[in-house]
Amino acid sequence: MKSLLNPVISNVELSGIRTITTLARKTPGCLMLTMGEPDFDTPEEIKNAAKAALDAGLTHYPEGNGLPYVLEEISRFEREKHGLNFTPDEIILTNGATEALFCALFGIIAPGDEIIIPTPAFGLYEMTIKLCRGIPVLMDTSADDFQITEEKLSKAITSKTKAIVITSPNNPTGSILNEESLEIVRRTASVHNMFVICDEVYRDLVYTDGYKSFATSYPELHDRVIVTQSFSKPYAMTGWRAGYLMVDAPIREQIQKVHQYTVVSAVSFIQPACVTALHYNPSEMKETYRRRRAYICDRLKKIGLPFHYPEGAFYVFPSIAQFGIDSGTFCTKMIREAGIAVVPGACFYADGYVRLSYCNSDSVIAEAMDRIEKFVSTLKV
Repeated sequence: MKSLLNPVISNVELSGIRTITTLARKTPGCLMLTMGEPDFDTPEEIKNAAKAALDAGLTHYPEGNGLPYVLEEISRFEREKHGLNFTPDEIILTNGATEALFCALFGIIAPGDEIIIPTPAFGLYEMTIKLCRGIPVLMDTSADDFQITEEKLSKAITSKTKAIVITSPNNPTGSILNEESLEIVRRTASVHNMFVICDEVYRDLVYTDGYKSFATSYPELHDRVIVTQSFSKPYAMTGWRAGYLMVDAPIREQIQKVHQYTVVSAVSFIQPACVTALHYNPSEMKETYRRRRAYICDRLKKIGLPFHYPEGAFYVFPSIAQFGIDSGTFCTKMIREAGIAVVPGACFYADGYVRLSYCNSDSVIAEAMDRIEKFVSTLKV
């Protein structure tokens, strides 16, 4: 029966993050620093907006791209807070940023088109590109302090290049693309007339001043920039599956067909809650992440695991190259011997690293770092 399936599916793998998390959950007493999910519950005012929508009978089919006033609120929020000028008819409310990315990629990829992915990167990009019958082109940035260089980007470009996907702040490194990297992408996109897909789900979790996204920095590229955004990370709304896509109106007119024929629309009664979220100030959660970041980085320094100091998101990506074992072996061994789970760097195309998430309580993080320190000491013997 397998021969009757779409052959593209056989080239797509299940999430390595989920695999390591499953092993951890089967291990009694294992502490997990694996999942990129806020440990906070969704704020009460956001939940109350959804409850009120249900009580008001907002349980019918909404407009496919989102309720008009919701799209207007997203447009206002992006313009006033982030300097992005996308009109309501250039926005699609999606079932999470995952659907936004799928719609964007499916909408632009013809079979055989190449999409450049600077790595380390979230595995979703490669697998979605493959599902869309495109060809992912991995471009390693680990030797360049996780920045994009002219030389490597030029080598990655071919006559089949359709787009580049950039994530800043980055998952898994927490790094932010600097002005030089952004300018290199701008010049390349202009010369080669390619799309720039900006995954900005961690944009509101930045801990440094002066951050500007690619789309904000280069409004003249409005017709070739696609921005995907999520309510999940900044507002602790992962289970709501709410996000949005922003793109030039003629392109949205085509991409909305993908949205329509895959999910029809975002859920009707969560849409007022999304508007409430846009007016919510998540600074308290952000400051908690900032404090945890400082603690976990200080512990890593003392343990002797080198890392790039994260400027955004809620991850740290230390190197384990000194131990001479692959990241999958390292993580499996640490689960079984120390009862602590982190994600192998191989899941992000960076095998000499592991990803630690600080989406957990202070006490769990402290205990986890104690266990990591003890485990690492056994490897150094």
